[in-house]
Amino acid sequence: MESKPTLEDIVSLAKRRGFVYQGSEIYGGLAGTWDYGPLGTLLKRNIVSEWLKFFVDSWDDMYQIDSAILMNPKVWQASGHVDTFTDPLVECSNCHNRLRADHILEDAVNLTEEDLKSAKCPVCGKTGTLGEARQFNLMFKTTVGPIEDEKNIAYLRPETAQGMFTNYKNILDTFYPDLPFGVAQVGKAFRNEISPRDFLFRVREFEIMEFEYFLPENLWEAKFEKWRKDMHSWFKHLGLPEDKIKEIEVPEADRAHYSKRTIDFHYDFPSLGFDEVGGLAYRTDFDLKNHQEHSGKDMSYRPKDGSEPFIPHVIEPTFGVDRNFLAVLSSAYSEDEQGGEKRVFLKLPLHLAPVKAAVFPLLKNKPELVSKAKEVHKLLRKQGIGEVMFDDNGNIGKRYRRQDEIGTPHTITIDFQTLEDDTVTIRDRDTTEQERVKTNDLTPKA
Repeated sequence: MESKPTLEDIVSLAKRRGFVYQGSEIYGGLAGTWDYGPLGTLLKRNIVSEWLKFFVDSWDDMYQIDSAILMNPKVWQASGHVDTFTDPLVECSNCHNRLRADHILEDAVNLTEEDLKSAKCPVCGKTGTLGEARQFNLMFKTTVGPIEDEKNIAYLRPETAQGMFTNYKNILDTFYPDLPFGVAQVGKAFRNEISPRDFLFRVREFEIMEFEYFLPENLWEAKFEKWRKDMHSWFKHLGLPEDKIKEIEVPEADRAHYSKRTIDFHYDFPSLGFDEVGGLAYRTDFDLKNHQEHSGKDMSYRPKDGSEPFIPHVIEPTFGVDRNFLAVLSSAYSEDEQGGEKRVFLKLPLHLAPVKAAVFPLLKNKPELVSKAKEVHKLLRKQGIGEVMFDDNGNIGKRYRRQDEIGTPHTITIDFQTLEDDTVTIRDRDTTEQERVKTNDLTPKA
């Protein structure tokens, strides 16, 4: 039967099986922060690794960097973040919750900002308790050095893009690339969200996989279209159904200040509906021009054919690691019935599954079975196929259910027949079908 999980189902499984925990949980948590557990870390690592193989390693015009989280504050003045990176904030005088005014406007029919004072607070339900909206800058402030004053203010980066723009000239001077070329980065970003919500979807600390793709202005439309198709291919590679991905052409009034065209890619999340999982923006030459003006450094590209220097334009494909992770979990979450009982399992593609195979001794109190199971476990680990788990905890049925819930594609059971003919039982996660194979033929199949 087709399963339609809720967000609560996903959150419950994520904690129960060690994918995601509430941040600082023993102290009651901290809103908008989450910790990835052992299996979540493996799944996230696999997503990032596949992204690097899919876009960076297989292209010959990509340069990967890892820029600093703390940057000279002049970077954020030049980029416009100090002046424009804001959300409208309102506070309820009854429950004192602080909320994004635009979220309240979205949730109400024909509500304008002037109507806020008569609108209902979405938290406490009271009407007429919302104050006037004021702009709130989303960047986290900190200070650099021992003295806390205005001269030493710095910011945790709210995006990874600016590290690529400020290193653009370094890459030109070091590698002399032809246009077009891309700079790739995977890294943390921080936004002081007014009202973090919906598990991993809107958080204050998150990870981004992103490119800045530098090119002549006359190529932007063709390359934009190529990137659009490539992003669809990526979501398919993650196992996301095509009918659960849709494009949203962002109108000019809603685009970021630097964008001439933006497409948002939305995934149909459980309980949330369609919302953003990636974006594709044409940033023109806005960033390089601004950094040239503010830094005094020449950001021109000098063609090797001796033609006139120019400042390149930029296409920016962006993928939220946490939202891609949540989409993968949501898409993989499945339910069926086995032996008259409901079974929950993660139908993860083999290349993403945190555990590729699990090895069981049929009985944990039989040393000869345990010894042989450990031998097979070691054999599989030597093959370099990824994480292979040894599991002898509980009866065989419970072990199957546990591995199904974490998305392990194949489970391998060592029984008494194994000791006689060196065959094992290999079970398929999705179909639960079993077959006997020789231990030397055990490489898990996709």
